[in-house]
Amino acid sequence: MNALTGAYVPGSSPLHRLPAGAKLAGLAVACTVLVLLGSPLALAGAGVVVVALYALSRVGVAAAWAQVRPVRWFAVALFGMQLLFAGLDGAVSTTLRVVLAVALAGLVTLTTRTAAMMRALERCLSPARFVGLDPFRLSLLLSLTVRSVPVVAELAARVREAQRARGVERSVRAFAVPLVVGALRHADALGEALSARGFDDL
Repeated sequence: MNALTGAYVPGSSPLHRLPAGAKLAGLAVACTVLVLLGSPLALAGAGVVVVALYALSRVGVAAAWAQVRPVRWFAVALFGMQLLFAGLDGAVSTTLRVVLAVALAGLVTLTTRTAAMMRALERCLSPARFVGLDPFRLSLLLSLTVRSVPVVAELAARVREAQRARGVERSVRAFAVPLVVGALRHADALGEALSARGFDDL
């Protein structure tokens, strides 16, 4: 299931052993702190902390880079827009916030099994029972959504590499069609995995 739903990297680091609920709560607190940090220098310090957490997790450089690679061009565009409207400090701060938040979210998925994340989300969503919603189904939906992001991003990167190899990197159709087909195949495989585990009535 993990192979189909995300980028979990098995390990025994302190971050791997940390409960999923604690990691999700820490992610929420960390993202709030990133928003509150005002200066590029403070955010650079936060970046050092994020790098240290990745080193502590021992997931590897390739896995770490894979978390932020999908947003690299968005970060460049965001920096350019902010540079025009908010100045250099504002552009650096905003871009760092986005990249660091994505990196922290990626670290949670890299060090947390799908089942553990679902259990933590289900506990958090338990009050939804009072309005007629099933916390388990909500947690499954959220978990699959989060873990599908790196899968689709990696698929997009492969399609882009194939475009360059064929010399059609400017063709929107040559990018969109294989991406949609690949995403549908992934969804189909995920549906079969869920069905095999008795989740076909979701």
